[in-house]
Amino acid sequence: MTVASLRHPSRRTIAISAVALAVVLVGAVLVLRPATSVPPVVAVADPSPGRSATPSPSPSPTPTATAQPSPTVTPLLSGVADLTGAHVADALAHRLPIAVLIDDNRIARPQSGFNGASLVYQAPADGGETRYMFVYQEGDSKDIGPVRSGRIYFVHWASEIHAAIAHYGGDIISLKYIRDHNKALFTNVDALGSGARAFHRIKTRHAPHNGYTLTKALRAMAIKLGGPATIGPELFRRPFVDASPLGSRAVSQAIRIPYRTGVIDYRYDRATNRYLRSVDGHAQIDPADGKRVTTTNVVVLFQKFHTDSKIEPGHARPVVGDIGKGAAWVFREGKLVKGIWRKADATATTRLFDAAGVEIPLVRGRTFFQIVPVGTRVRATS
Repeated sequence: MTVASLRHPSRRTIAISAVALAVVLVGAVLVLRPATSVPPVVAVADPSPGRSATPSPSPSPTPTATAQPSPTVTPLLSGVADLTGAHVADALAHRLPIAVLIDDNRIARPQSGFNGASLVYQAPADGGETRYMFVYQEGDSKDIGPVRSGRIYFVHWASEIHAAIAHYGGDIISLKYIRDHNKALFTNVDALGSGARAFHRIKTRHAPHNGYTLTKALRAMAIKLGGPATIGPELFRRPFVDASPLGSRAVSQAIRIPYRTGVIDYRYDRATNRYLRSVDGHAQIDPADGKRVTTTNVVVLFQKFHTDSKIEPGHARPVVGDIGKGAAWVFREGKLVKGIWRKADATATTRLFDAAGVEIPLVRGRTFFQIVPVGTRVRATS
């Protein structure tokens, strides 16, 4: 797609005061002891949020969670990363998040940059494929790609944290939203616009699957385009808890998430408290560091999905129901908590609640958000 260069208003300088405080966050993780033999957990059609980890043989009504509390200003915690809750150097804890749209065409694999990201989103996209969004804050990667164009639901998720958005153009709706809200909700780093110098083409792949970048270049470009260096305390931060002692973790867990162009598998490793990721039955290795792709938390969001040929004539554009509420499955430490996701509007944080309406905390570390169409058969076994 050829997209005209975006014109930007004069730079703004955002000064964020440091907030001195001492806050102790005490979180408790719900401990579910796995049974000796646990049958597969399968989501068929619209899963009822809030049900127990072992499904009932007959349908059960969807419980009603308590009203979502209004976001409040969260003080910045010294040495605690905003997006992962990890204990890091103060200089890294509140850096401007960088959100990068990533190709998932089969010939684009293996993609680079998974293991440096704080958050990873995977969602349905054009032509039955999926697309990723890597979000970097405390971590970095010297090799990220292939970078692709924006889609509106990814832009919504990036705007939750006022990220800089790195992409190669986008569809009509995405580009209009970015143009209308640039500098207010996020910083636009478009490879087909003013951010071009932060990207490069590699020679080992053919266009459009050969656009690459790195966090150092993106961060410098975001600042050059008027973006802030840090994010402030006004943004909502998820609750996090410390990892449980080894004896409190589940012995094992396997997760299977099918998409039209590939099956994602996770295998829980008790010793490291990480989920090891595979694609189509093969261990996923990140070429950026040569290591296995892992995550601490896996969150499956069941959202409505369809394609629309009227959005942009000549294209069947993907439409993901990212605003509203639906079923959410939260995997951590080899255990499953079923609940509800809620997102009030385009800029509101996608928050996770259990059946009682209590916000579900994540274990400190990277989180993969797997967005699947309602009706997807997600399987979890212990």
